[in-house]
Amino acid sequence: MRCRVVRRTGPHPIDAPGTDERSWRAWPWLSTLPASGLQALAGVTSAVIVAAHPDDEVLGAGGLISMLAASRARLRLVAVTDGERSHQGYSSPAVLAKRRTAETTAALRALGARATEVIRLGLPDSRVARREDDLAAALAPLAEGFDLCLAPWDGDMHPDHAAASRAARLAATGAFHCFPVWMWHWASPVIPGCPGTARCGSRCRRRPRQRNARPSAASPARQKTEATASGPCLPRA
Repeated sequence: MRCRVVRRTGPHPIDAPGTDERSWRAWPWLSTLPASGLQALAGVTSAVIVAAHPDDEVLGAGGLISMLAASRARLRLVAVTDGERSHQGYSSPAVLAKRRTAETTAALRALGARATEVIRLGLPDSRVARREDDLAAALAPLAEGFDLCLAPWDGDMHPDHAAASRAARLAATGAFHCFPVWMWHWASPVIPGCPGTARCGSRCRRRPRQRNARPSAASPARQKTEATASGPCLPRA
């Protein structure tokens, strides 16, 4: 499984313009994924999703969450941080955290997953790697007994994502799969099988509720950028 990775020869890859959606949609590997939907998840009766920040679970695994909810699987979302440091110049980190956590609730509702149990650990945003041992210890009882554990990909070029992935992998007692978030921005689909994307091999048909959930998860970044021209502030891996 390989893909072309943007090397650090100048600005951080996350600061680059990125790869547009059209390029990813033309990626031949995507057409090889099964489109069986709920049938592929028939054996999964429970899943725990670990999100480093509010919106990671929607942007990275929203389709799977929607399908699992439709199959009446037990869902638990563990939010590692509240994303309070995501945007430079925001008037109050506490206000931003409150807004982002509220949008998680709205996004889950849009995905048809309002019954999802949400647990917030409140670890400091952009500092998860410093608390990785604490995170692993906290996740162990929260992931115990679940058929499936989903977490960000550890190669996503965000240190919080990497730390959350490693801790979740240690805590998982069932199947473990990771999902990319920032990879779609800095990577490029040259050879089928980009790292991280093959972990959850199911093609999700885009439903209206999935489209509606994306604005809920993305609105702090969009509205803040419109107001101050200040985009997401990302720690360097």
